[in-house]
Amino acid sequence: MSDYRRAYIPGGCYFFTVVTHRRAPFFESPIHIERLREAFRRVRAQHRFAIEAIVVLPDHLHTVWRLPPDDADFSMRWRLIKHFVAIGIRVEANARGEKAVWQRRFWEHVIRDEVDWRRHIDYVHYNPVRHGYADHPADWPWSSFRHAVARGWYPPDWGRAVPDQINDMDLE
Repeated sequence: MSDYRRAYIPGGCYFFTVVTHRRAPFFESPIHIERLREAFRRVRAQHRFAIEAIVVLPDHLHTVWRLPPDDADFSMRWRLIKHFVAIGIRVEANARGEKAVWQRRFWEHVIRDEVDWRRHIDYVHYNPVRHGYADHPADWPWSSFRHAVARGWYPPDWGRAVPDQINDMDLE
């Protein structure tokens, strides 16, 4: 068994990659995307955290979260989100009673400073273009890009070309 070392930092800011089981394209379905949204709403209502950026692609999602100053338990939040989504998707359970909706683990990265935060926010928003799902970040409907533009984080035409600062990033 792997010896994972997660960095639990109260009030921390994190980038996450969460992948479906065997890259199944569950999130091609608007019903499953709405289930995911509802999972986020429910978990955030019980266990506060801010979503600073998010993109949902057919077989994975990326997001940047900021946790409350007194809380570091992102793993519990992901467990609850993944569980709520899984119970709403019809797939067979394995011998352990687990539904094959998600990969068991997820990947996290602690955001270390403003430059690191910017690179990961850009990575999230450019991801649909990188995967060929959209020609421009604003074209992808399941992304926080338009909210980021409204906040003044980007000009509306950002992402017409691969941003230099994320050219070497591969966080899949």
